Amino acid sequence: MVKRFLSWARRREARYALLAIGLAIGAGLAAMAYRLVSTPDLLTVAVAPEGGPEAKVIAAFADALREQDKDVRLRLVSYPDERASAAALQDKTVDLAVVRPDVMLPINGLTIAVLREEALVLLAPEAGGIDSVADLAGKRLGVVTRHRADLPAIEAVLRQYELAPPAVTLVPLEAGDVEGAVKGKRIDAVAVVAVPVSGEAAAVVRAVAAAANRKLTVIPVDESEAIGLRNPTLSEVTIPPGSLGGRPRRPDEEVKTVGISYRLMARSDLDRGPISKVAQHLFQLRSRIGRDAPSVNLIKAPDTDSATYAPIPNHQGAIDYFNREQLTFMDRYGDWLWMALFFGGSVTSGLAWLARQFVRKRRELVDEVLDRLTCILTEARAATDLATLDALALEVDGLVTHAVRYARHRTTGMRTTTALILAIDSARAAIADRRAQVAQGTAPAAAEPRARRAAIS
Repeated sequence: MVKRFLSWARRREARYALLAIGLAIGAGLAAMAYRLVSTPDLLTVAVAPEGGPEAKVIAAFADALREQDKDVRLRLVSYPDERASAAALQDKTVDLAVVRPDVMLPINGLTIAVLREEALVLLAPEAGGIDSVADLAGKRLGVVTRHRADLPAIEAVLRQYELAPPAVTLVPLEAGDVEGAVKGKRIDAVAVVAVPVSGEAAAVVRAVAAAANRKLTVIPVDESEAIGLRNPTLSEVTIPPGSLGGRPRRPDEEVKTVGISYRLMARSDLDRGPISKVAQHLFQLRSRIGRDAPSVNLIKAPDTDSATYAPIPNHQGAIDYFNREQLTFMDRYGDWLWMALFFGGSVTSGLAWLARQFVRKRRELVDEVLDRLTCILTEARAATDLATLDALALEVDGLVTHAVRYARHRTTGMRTTTALILAIDSARAAIADRRAQVAQGTAPAAAEPRARRAAIS
């Protein structure tokens, strides 16, 4: 019973090896899939300027992702200004970047979210009679610049009305000098680029109101849409009623103007899956981000209604999230999984074929050994000299070495092994018998059977 079991185990050894190989391939594919799913995506983000509102938001966002063990991680890299961060994105040094498009718009940058949108706020005392941008002709416009790119944006608006300097005199001011400049009649109106509900805008409004006996006009930019078409980095925005002050309400109705934006942008060659996750977590974690960076409440989604023809294009991953069309795991990786399974099956089939060919080759070698032993048995009976018998004996020893090697590797069954033993013993016995006959001088008698067989044939 034990011998039969061992024989059965040896015959199935190759099958077990193939099964082990198949299981190893399956385990490897499963490990790759698990690593693909469980490892968070690491993205590098360029932030600028260091310590600015956007940098604080992104830093708080990175902390929130790590604290809540999300499937995305951010590594922040600080740059001195928005131009440098946009250049890093364009050069593919980073994956994401904080970008102000009117400063530099990367050719490979696509919007994920609008981090902050600032508006051009134009103010004038009511007594001056300035109710529109066109009324600024020949006037002096005080410009409170908080960013060196603010002045070019204001000049772009004036050019739309053919009021570029010297048609309008631009007077640079600090926020603290506005009230004195208005009272002293050194300026006729004030311009500032800021978030309407921010403290910076409120400070300028209070200064003008104090100098104008609380009677001021918020000047609309009626051609803001045309300006946006001419310069896509500027957009049409509205100043909501009361956003510049509620007592009295300023403005008392919605006012159109021109806006600039700070955006979180991604490289166009990044996969939509990770970017969709970034957009999702950025908006879902706002309450957590707001503890460290309150300006996160200014974040808004880009315009996705015109996603295919937006002046500043949006990333498809962000569009997937905003339109609730995020891809599932199978949508993103299904083709790769099927290819892996197909490839794994092909590899297993190839290994099985190679194993069969290897076993078949070994069996053919065993058959050759048996055939040669049978021939040696006949040649030994017909040998007429000791030299031939010595050569046959050496050849048998070599075949015995092969037989031992086969038995050691367990590539032969019990029947084949028995046949090998019988053939080896018979060949050696025939050599020994014929050696004795040759030594006694009776070797020629062995030629008679050969002659008789030749006559019969």
